[in-house]
Amino acid sequence: MSVAPGIIEWLRYLRELGVEDLRIGVPAAQPPLAGPPADARLREIRAELGDCTRCKLCNGRTQIVFGVGDPRARMMFVGEGPGADEDAQGEPFVGRAGQKLNEMIRAIGLDRKDVYIANVVKCRPPDNRTPEPDEVATCSPFLFAQIEAINPKVLVALGSPAARTLLGTRVGITQLRGSWGSFRGIPVMPTFHPAYLLRAYTVENRRSVFEDLKAAKARMERDS
Repeated sequence: MSVAPGIIEWLRYLRELGVEDLRIGVPAAQPPLAGPPADARLREIRAELGDCTRCKLCNGRTQIVFGVGDPRARMMFVGEGPGADEDAQGEPFVGRAGQKLNEMIRAIGLDRKDVYIANVVKCRPPDNRTPEPDEVATCSPFLFAQIEAINPKVLVALGSPAARTLLGTRVGITQLRGSWGSFRGIPVMPTFHPAYLLRAYTVENRRSVFEDLKAAKARMERDS
């Protein structure tokens, strides 16, 4: 095997510097991935969901609202369920609450495309009511599968239904917000839903959410 003259000169230079043992080789083979990439797995989950009629929410929906964002996101936001705008467009958080969420994300130096956003239930509850326990029980396994596929560093639970679903608690968001929880080993930061901020947009509430999201970002960066 021939060796390029430049390599010989480089090796001689290293020897003059006192380098006695130089090991050159190919990188060790990496173990195969345990499953399909996140984007492929998300497509599988969406296919498994299909034209879902598993609970009564299917009766009033326009379309299923699955999720949106980066399949490899380090931060994932979980809301309650689609509203009218989301039901019409098929994407979570696109109405006024979605605009507020975008502001919240930008406030910590991220963008909507950098995160993943989903809801506990994938169909709009009538009159935007809170999802009922049987609806959550039926639909949440698809959310859990999304979380498993994405495997984010941090989950942000937006509002009581999301926090209760992820943390398995009956405690309300006022008590939970700002305190770390865990979902299957992933840190969970509960905070106020952006729709709540629209209804009660006080300086105190705005600062509380900002502090929660700053803590979530710091945890994400620390664990990356």
